[in-house]
Amino acid sequence: CDMKRVIIESAGGYDKLAYEEVPIPIPKDDEVLVQTFAVGVNYADICVRMGLYASAEKYVGWPITPGFEYSGTIIQEGNLTKEVAEDPRMSQIKVGSQVFGVTRFFGYATYVCVPKRFVYLLPKSMTLEEAAGFPSVYLTAYYAMHELAHVRRGSKILVHSAAGGVGSALVQLGKAAGYHVTGVVGSSHKIDMVKDLGADEVIDKSKEDLWKRAEEIQVEGYDTIYDANGVSTLQESWNHVAVGGRLVIYGYHSMLPKTGGKPNWFKLAWDYVRTPSFNPINMTNKSIMTFNLSYLFDKMDIFDEFMQAMLAMLDNGQLKPPKVTTFPFADVIEAHKAIESGMTIGKLVLLTQ
Repeated sequence: CDMKRVIIESAGGYDKLAYEEVPIPIPKDDEVLVQTFAVGVNYADICVRMGLYASAEKYVGWPITPGFEYSGTIIQEGNLTKEVAEDPRMSQIKVGSQVFGVTRFFGYATYVCVPKRFVYLLPKSMTLEEAAGFPSVYLTAYYAMHELAHVRRGSKILVHSAAGGVGSALVQLGKAAGYHVTGVVGSSHKIDMVKDLGADEVIDKSKEDLWKRAEEIQVEGYDTIYDANGVSTLQESWNHVAVGGRLVIYGYHSMLPKTGGKPNWFKLAWDYVRTPSFNPINMTNKSIMTFNLSYLFDKMDIFDEFMQAMLAMLDNGQLKPPKVTTFPFADVIEAHKAIESGMTIGKLVLLTQ
């Protein structure tokens, strides 16, 4: 029996997104086969398609099936080693269970084969569509906030792209941790959503001077600033980090196009040259942290700790599931165009059934 997946043979634009039918994989030891219901679309998938994602080259190469997250039903299980079989969490997950989870690439498919430790039972508080958009961005946000920045209750934080996948998770996690949260959005239709998530202040940079307003809100600067924009905000983000504060960087969206689907290599090179460099001698009492979750799949114990904490927060209402926009699996090009546009709110998911 065959399954369908998206395949990208080489770097490029939307025309590189193709479909192929291949045999359904058989789970190896400690793996499960999940028939997907929905798969999450992330900005990282755009970078994979454009050939700008280093971990894709390191772990897979070309051709590649993008995708880091999914929801669906377990239909087969491989042989379980004693360690996995005796894990209390694993014993609750069986053939027929509705689950969601992460995968290092290969997510855009009607079936995924993944280590059983990478899957979680679908909680009552989330639909399958929402669950497919949950793990990548919420794990990214949790790692950035609680593993890296690690700021204290009452801290003042600023979140760029606060209506996006990671940004909206950071806003909620920040409020749950007792921080004063300022969210930044790039267009006015995103303001209400970020306020609904609990942000204390929202700056609409399409209508007001971002940094002038940021200074009015916090004269002394911010204990943490979360920035996935790249060159367009990096230097000013650094300038607005308070003494003892941290700048956490997890992307470079502003260096890539919002339309057309292909990088402007001249702009990319120019933005690379313009990206600020930071001299440790001048970095007194301020820190910069960067990371990419796709390199951390061997640290599943950390992921598991974070996921358990967030599932508890979903249960008690401290976290809301992501706001999702769905696309049919056949419309992967439209989904990529939408996320590149910068106009979307929350998460995009492809429905594979």
